[in-house]
Amino acid sequence: MSVLNQLNHELTQLIGYHSAQPRTVTISATGKIDVMLDFTSVDTMSCSVLEIRVNVPSLSQSTFDKLKEWGQKLCQRITYLLENIGPLEYDENAGQVLIRSTPPDQQKTGTKYYEIMLSSHSNGNFSLKRFASQKGQSGRTQVEMQITHEVLRKLVEDLVDTVP
Repeated sequence: MSVLNQLNHELTQLIGYHSAQPRTVTISATGKIDVMLDFTSVDTMSCSVLEIRVNVPSLSQSTFDKLKEWGQKLCQRITYLLENIGPLEYDENAGQVLIRSTPPDQQKTGTKYYEIMLSSHSNGNFSLKRFASQKGQSGRTQVEMQITHEVLRKLVEDLVDTVP
């Protein structure tokens, strides 16, 4: 079953789900790639997702150039989220690429942004989360991503298709 067919099946099964405790769904793609989505709410048109992770064992201990290549492809292809994303930090020693919203969503009460972490040292992992920070307060909190089913399908497909 294709990645999109698996995702459509899971979304249909989860319609009506709503919980503070995320339900993790794992979708398998060719090349031993696993996409894990943490859903907190699903209706007929959209969903709330706490985190999306992609496990790509073939990128474990790969060259840093491969990781950078994946990050660049992601930034070029994923242009449909609430903010554009771009590379923020390359850490060759840690084997990590940090990508964030550029620019973040600035509101009177604070800031929201997407954060993507690519890592070659932790079994070739990708993580997409959304964070919010409040004006006048230090730190940040993870918040849910509100995504239509259509955008989620495109995002999952792009995550898998851009893997080098």
